[in-house]
Amino acid sequence: MTEAALDHAPADGLDAPTEASRPAALIILALALGSFGIGTGEFAIMGLLPDIALGLRISLPDAGHLISAYALGVVVGAPLIALLGAKLPRRALLLLLMLGFGAGNLASAVAPDPVTLGFLRFVSGLPHGAYFGVAALVAASVAAPGQRAQSIGRVMLGLTVATLVGTPMATWLGQQFGWRSLFVLVGGIGLLAVLLLWLTLPRDRVREGASARKELGALMRPQIWLTFAFAAVGFGGMFAVFSYIAATTTQVAGLPETFVPVILAIFGTGMIAGNILGAWAADRALMKTLGGMMSFNIAVLAAFALTAQHPALLCLGVFLIGFGVALAPAVQTRLMDVAGEAQTLAAASMHSAFNIANAAGAWLGGLAISAGYGYASTGWVGAGLGLLGLAIFAVSHASQRRADAAPAG
Repeated sequence: MTEAALDHAPADGLDAPTEASRPAALIILALALGSFGIGTGEFAIMGLLPDIALGLRISLPDAGHLISAYALGVVVGAPLIALLGAKLPRRALLLLLMLGFGAGNLASAVAPDPVTLGFLRFVSGLPHGAYFGVAALVAASVAAPGQRAQSIGRVMLGLTVATLVGTPMATWLGQQFGWRSLFVLVGGIGLLAVLLLWLTLPRDRVREGASARKELGALMRPQIWLTFAFAAVGFGGMFAVFSYIAATTTQVAGLPETFVPVILAIFGTGMIAGNILGAWAADRALMKTLGGMMSFNIAVLAAFALTAQHPALLCLGVFLIGFGVALAPAVQTRLMDVAGEAQTLAAASMHSAFNIANAAGAWLGGLAISAGYGYASTGWVGAGLGLLGLAIFAVSHASQRRADAAPAG
């Protein structure tokens, strides 16, 4: 499909544009650049945690709270902004969100102390979830029939490419020129994304009858909350490990600090592969992809806890943990399927769930480390979270099957 307009997907409630349609590929590229900037900002800080802790004279677990502060901003910002922006055109909303993200990161670069930096990380996280949620709806609207998850996956590919290119680049930059340069880079990417979004997104109108009340009313559906809980718990395993991957690489596997960007690139490669294959699988068997990938993640995380001390197995484990992001397009698509008239709020809330997982994973992993179980124990924390996520999925799937089997009326 070479041409698509935003009004070609009435099922997702998108608004009709008032200008001629743009090529779908350009729209996806602009959206993906925004997700690339967000991904670089979210993940690169994990590789620089030891540098930030040293620079601010705080402990590594305390530095981990900066990750949690950003994640909390996403959790708060996604539903709040989705509701406040219910009557805004989606083009205008995306531009405002990316502008706020870029400004927040530039301000983070000059934060004088841990408290200020923590606050600015919270502020920088506010636009994150709403941006991805609205971007996913726009991506679904320009998708060819039967390729919604793959179109969403292409937007999220910016996030996964960030782990392969943006995160190692920013980590290297931070190691060479100081950790503050990370936020300068991310802020610059954010402003560039604003420009590309301005040039490519067609102007659109607000859908007739759109309101915060209508979005909130549709959230009474139990399947929305079960899917939200599945993501919030299930993705925590990846973050429990990845939040402390720099220290695991150097202190458990015994590799030099200069190898950390390589580890991040391996993780990013796994994420890209998982994103592409997971989106493809979700378009063919959505529920099987959700259950099967969560089971896969549990096994991989448990294996990581047992093998992280071996450099070659650490690299393999990091790749496979990254591959677990194959769940993301499937979860986003599932939320859109069960959201009814709460499309914007549900789509944005997926990233609230993702960052609850971020915060919980970093916190629980830090607890295990502080308790003396070592950095490799984060794999066991992750596997436990995966088991809980799989149990939530089982409840959701069983409930859906009962509803489908019930007689109409």
